[in-house]
Amino acid sequence: MKIIIVGATGTLGKKVTAALQGRHQIITAGSKSGDLQVDITSTASIEAFYKKAGKFDALVSVTGSGHFGPLNTMTPDDFKKGTDSKLLGQVNLVLIGQHYINPKGSFTLTSGILATDPILYGANLSTVNGAINSFVIAAAIGLENDVRINAISPGVVEDSPEYFDAFPGHIPVSMDRVVAGYLRSVLGAGTGQVVEIF
Repeated sequence: MKIIIVGATGTLGKKVTAALQGRHQIITAGSKSGDLQVDITSTASIEAFYKKAGKFDALVSVTGSGHFGPLNTMTPDDFKKGTDSKLLGQVNLVLIGQHYINPKGSFTLTSGILATDPILYGANLSTVNGAINSFVIAAAIGLENDVRINAISPGVVEDSPEYFDAFPGHIPVSMDRVVAGYLRSVLGAGTGQVVEIF
């Protein structure tokens, strides 16, 4: 399969890429690195990216940022960071990518545990993650040509200790379990699923 991984150099992206390399044709993508570059906050950049990539069988998105901070100091511009990047960035990868993906292909997006288990300072990411999950559930019944779509929703991962203090009482998730979720989405048969890993 020809698999595009957006965010391939990130904490999750590196592990997902390593798990798929060797058995598939992998195209890595990022804002500044990878085989191809793409700014997911720009629809023009996404369109140009797909034109360069050509037809593909699967896209894995492990990218997108959001705002982390107290609600009482959060501004509309702060909030927009998450909606423009992690939410609309990933949604637009699907809306534009559906015209380039091969029949029976798949999209795998990344949300997160904050959709259903919020933490202090995480209102933006909770909103964004919940919206990604809802988009995946709804898009699954609208995508044509048997194209599948799922979201991986991990808890705080063991390779990100800098976030542990923000998730009191949470047991960090092993990277092997998270990667297995991505493999299940890309190589399995499910669609419209939010794969929670915590």
